[in-house]
Amino acid sequence: MRSTPFLLCLALATAAFTPRQAHAIELKISSQALERTLTKQLFTAEGGRYYIRGKADSPCFVYAEAPKVSFNADRIVVHVKTHAKLGTSIKGTCIGVSINTEADVSVVPEAQGESIGFRDARVENLSESKELNYFLIPFLSKKLPQEMKVNAADQLRQVISTSTQTTGYAMTLDEMKIHSMQVSGDDLVVDFDGSLSVH
Repeated sequence: MRSTPFLLCLALATAAFTPRQAHAIELKISSQALERTLTKQLFTAEGGRYYIRGKADSPCFVYAEAPKVSFNADRIVVHVKTHAKLGTSIKGTCIGVSINTEADVSVVPEAQGESIGFRDARVENLSESKELNYFLIPFLSKKLPQEMKVNAADQLRQVISTSTQTTGYAMTLDEMKIHSMQVSGDDLVVDFDGSLSVH
């Protein structure tokens, strides 16, 4: 049979959603949840790092680590620690300077079909090194927002994939559409609707 209120799926799947109207759902996502997503999708090198230049065994390198996500007005702010050895590699040694600093970028959430996306990246804080900023700016303004993007439908499908074992019902997410997103207090509020089949 087909379930009309999409809330049924989420209630059975033990997800915490608040119904707003028939077929419509309000999902609240914390900054910690976005932070875990970003870490899982981007900061995957040993020690929770992302290498902007080089790799773990490179004499010269630039990497970011320890992302922290917070909300400020209508924007989402990502704070990262950065470490760099900039210069010339000679016989396995980087001849140059070491820089340890922190950087911030803020983005605006944007609905992109089934996905939670981000736009209008604005670099809020950089290092004083022009050479280091040459690597940081593209990372902060392009790479990081792209890797924060989440296909919400895929995430919900993973949640309900075990529905038979947990609820006794086999559930399938047929479709989902995100209508709007906005930062509200301590949460990113996502409004969406969709349809679910229950067997």
